[in-house]
Order: sequence, then C-alpha cells, then structure tokens
Amino acid sequence: NAMIAAYVRHGQDKEAFQLFCQMQLQGRVPNKITFSIILNSCSGNLSLPEGRFIHACIVERAFEADVVVGTAIVDMYGKCGNLEDARRIFDHLRQRNVVSWNAMVAAHAQHGQAKKALQVFQQMHMEGAIPNRVTFLNILSACVSSSALAEGKQIHAHIVACGYESDFVLGNALLNMYSNCGSLSDAETAFDNIFELNVVSWNA
Repeated sequence: NAMIAAYVRHGQDKEAFQLFCQMQLQGRVPNKITFSIILNSCSGNLSLPEGRFIHACIVERAFEADVVVGTAIVDMYGKCGNLEDARRIFDHLRQRNVVSWNAMVAAHAQHGQAKKALQVFQQMHMEGAIPNRVTFLNILSACVSSSALAEGKQIHAHIVACGYESDFVLGNALLNMYSNCGSLSDAETAFDNIFELNVVSWNA
C-alpha cells in the first residue's frame, strides 16, 4: 500500500496500477485502503478502463458499499467523466458522509454542470448533511458563466447562512465566480467583504 501510494502521490499512475496488478498476481489480497489509494490514480477518460477494472475487483471483494471505498469510486468516475456511473454508485451507498456528497458535487462541477451540482447540494441539505468549505469551493467552481449567476448567488446565500462569509478562501472563490459570471458589482461587494485580502483577492 505504501509503495502504491508513493507512485500515486508523485503522479506515476501507470506504475501504481502495474504494482496493484502485480500485488494480486503474487497472491496479495488488496484491502479497503489499497482500493481507496489506487482509485486516486484514475483521472481522465484514458483511465476509465483501469478504473472499471479496479471497480470490478472491489465488487469481487464486496467492498462497494463501504462509505470510504464507495466514495472513492464515485470520485473516480466523476474525474473520468462518467457521471452516470458516479451517480449510480452514489445512490447505492448505504451511508454517505460529507466527503461522499462533495465527490458527487465535484463530479458535476468539474464538467461545468452548475445546475446539477446545485441539485446535489440541495439534496444534501434536505437529507440533513452539513456542507463544509470543500462543498462550497467545489460548487462555486462550476459557476463560470453568466448563465450560472443565479446558482452562484444561491450558493453565496448558503455560505452566509453557514457562517463562512468571512472565510478568505471562500471569499476569493466568490469573487472569482462573480467575475467569471460578469457581475462586477457583486464581485466588488465580495471583495469588500473579504476580511483578509491576499494577492489572489487583488488579482481576481
């Protein structure tokens, strides 16, 4: 596990996958940690076949319903652009934590689907899950055009309601979102509300 993690950490995804396969050929049984690590090596369309293979191994070991492993599968399919499978796995998780919700929000956000990301966020709210900074950062990243301004403002209202308004990282994300959506007046307001201005704030 440590060696696979080292390869993944340094972006050597091919080597990580080869070691994962070698591990099994030598009769070593991967555990939940192994699968969580190796799934991180799968990002982008070219990694989808490897991701599906790993997923099949997970099903064989009956780990799919585990919240950590299941969330890693959702994240993998999201990064590989297979949102249908990401949603299917997400819906079948017996238990969801904030990381699970963030993975599903990010899956839509990474592909510019602001409305669907917001729908997942609203479902999260209805089911009583509490969003964190990562949730908001993920969903704000999907609001990158004037057509997403309404969604961006809804998220801004939720950020205020959750007490994150003075968070400078989220403040910068809001500033960037309003700027990308072409609402300079809202961008100026977000800029003025950032308590701890840094170079990112001024550049935005």
